[in-house]
Amino acid sequence: MNIQAHDQLKSHIWEIANRLRGPYRPPQYRLVMLPIVVLRRLDCVLEPTKDAVLKEYEKLTAQNMPESAMERLLGRAADPDRKHPLYNTSPYTFERLLGDPENIAPNLVSYINGFSPTARTIFEKFKFTDQIEKLDASNRLFTVVKAMADVDLHPDRIDNLQMGYLFEHLVMRFNEQANEEAGDHFTPREVIRLMANLVYTGEQDVYTPGIFRTIYDPACGTGGMLSESEKFILGQNSQANLALHGQEYNDESWAICCSDMLIKDEDTKNIVLGDTLGDGKTRDGFEGRSFHYMLANPPFGVEWKDQKAVVEREHREMGFSGRFGAGLPAINDGSLLFLQHMIEKMHPYEEGDENATGSKIAVVFNGSPLFSGDAGSGPSNIRRWIIENDWLDAIVALPDQLFYNTGIFTYVWLVTNRKAPERRGKVQLIDGTRFFQRMKKSLNNKRNEISDDQINDLTRLYGNFRDGETADVRINGDTETRVVSRIFENREFGFLKVTVERPLRMNFEATPERLARLDDQSAFANLAISRKRKDAKAVEAEEAAGRAEQDAIRALLSTLEAKGRYMDREAFDEELSRAAKRAGLKLAAPIKKAIFAALGERDPDAEICRDGKGREEPDSELRDTENIPLPEGTALPLPMQFGPDKPNDGLVEEFRDVIDAYMAREVLPHVGDAWVDYDKTKVGYEIPVNRHFYVYKPPRPLDEIEADITELEGEITGLLKGLVA
Repeated sequence: MNIQAHDQLKSHIWEIANRLRGPYRPPQYRLVMLPIVVLRRLDCVLEPTKDAVLKEYEKLTAQNMPESAMERLLGRAADPDRKHPLYNTSPYTFERLLGDPENIAPNLVSYINGFSPTARTIFEKFKFTDQIEKLDASNRLFTVVKAMADVDLHPDRIDNLQMGYLFEHLVMRFNEQANEEAGDHFTPREVIRLMANLVYTGEQDVYTPGIFRTIYDPACGTGGMLSESEKFILGQNSQANLALHGQEYNDESWAICCSDMLIKDEDTKNIVLGDTLGDGKTRDGFEGRSFHYMLANPPFGVEWKDQKAVVEREHREMGFSGRFGAGLPAINDGSLLFLQHMIEKMHPYEEGDENATGSKIAVVFNGSPLFSGDAGSGPSNIRRWIIENDWLDAIVALPDQLFYNTGIFTYVWLVTNRKAPERRGKVQLIDGTRFFQRMKKSLNNKRNEISDDQINDLTRLYGNFRDGETADVRINGDTETRVVSRIFENREFGFLKVTVERPLRMNFEATPERLARLDDQSAFANLAISRKRKDAKAVEAEEAAGRAEQDAIRALLSTLEAKGRYMDREAFDEELSRAAKRAGLKLAAPIKKAIFAALGERDPDAEICRDGKGREEPDSELRDTENIPLPEGTALPLPMQFGPDKPNDGLVEEFRDVIDAYMAREVLPHVGDAWVDYDKTKVGYEIPVNRHFYVYKPPRPLDEIEADITELEGEITGLLKGLVA
């Protein structure tokens, strides 16, 4: 691609867009510019055969040809080599529209309505006809059409890749003008190329002449993942038969993707409009289908409230028979829902069975799916499900400031159910955060890019599959040799979250200060609150009785003040019961609990509090948790069902010795009265990519730092003298 010519094209299109200023604000330019660029592209494609199509249309109309047959025949007249018809039966082109300026608005509508059915649907989704009247009323329509007529977008001059870049640039500029969310971004092409290189590495079958493979993107946007995958494979195997599939919920993005597919003679029926997760109105457009390769860049950190009812129902009712059996992530980030959706669409795999082909997935996430959620939570269980099934193949950490609308670090996950023998039971982590070069000119938040050589380097690291492999990378202007590839066993990402309890120890004393705390106890305060509502006298009588009971309890407790401090709750309870009996008061359990709470204070020197069966009561304030790594030799999957309410008996039985040994080694030497509440033991999984590549650098010597500070102080003093002078 000629970069200079492409930059000139982008600038020219944006100049045309600026002519809309006035009736349109910059964020609204997209309403006109996206459809009119597609329209001009189609106009350039169809113009050479325009007259032949009109002649054939006139003949077929005279013959009263059925519409279904007419579509096929007109498509053949436009291009006999196309499988999917693309034509226009109106007498207009961009040049001919300019010949009748007074009627350009109705003629343009007629021109759009003359397209073949698929192309008409694309413009319906753009809702471009809604803008034509507004453009005409503001005297912008003729100007814009005339300007676009001078732009040559024929595929012989502007190929599909360059058109993809053009749309990407326009959408990025429009998003920037509209201040879109970080999650509503488009994937830079070099990231897509990297994902394609990674996902097809080691996939020998896809390079077999005549092979048929399906590619799917559940959040396809304008179709960049699909187009780049097709280009990558056909560049090495021109005889491959590829079927591209995608789903997109945004009308404009869907229309751009379909227009690109239509021009390339791909089946636009394979690009579904609707919400992939399901929002109650639309649903998974490929339910029950499986695909060989899947690539996606789901929105980062975007809420899934609109899909909540559908997703939760499928999770609850279908379990692992549906898409979301492993669990649900937090409502503010639906990334892992998309990954579960893609895993559900993997072809089954069985070694030696040619029909069980398996599948491979590449998906780009932010950092949240790596570690969000506590042990036993939805995100942790999703990671556990993927890793224990040995589907997670590799994770590649990418540089920051790589995407247009967000500067965060991102990560490519590679997931497959047909790992090579040497990769089974293992996960590769690749640190690609230093594999970038600064852009000459930043694009919003995008200041870095990955060069072709760096894409090749990262792909080679993945293909080599070596633990401890190093590379020379630039860090703060210096070149350093760093480890950039690590290999881990699956179990190394798992851990047992163990709840460690310590006994409750309290002293009790009936001092005025502690007695005053009774009023803060809800059970005690509620004694003076009536539950009656209608009878005012009854309310007053009930509240008076309650206040009297409160006074009696206070009087009772004040008699214990002289007894001093109790270091044993059982002794205090016995004394309290005797005093209540003498006073003729019956203390209900909630009131007793309120008294213990008000008059008690934690005291490490007090006796342990015990329940009615003599068991030590845990102190919630001293409760702690320990994360115990899964020991070497752990067999996966672990003996524990998925879900927060599932029993953990098998898990505890399997790891009781491990937990006890850990307690004896790490906890009991420091707090000898601690114990484990085994019923609360959970499994957690997290993938701390950055931790595994962290390199400690000791701080500079203090004398060097002090010298720098002294030098800076001298400079500041000199500057201040200059100001005073």
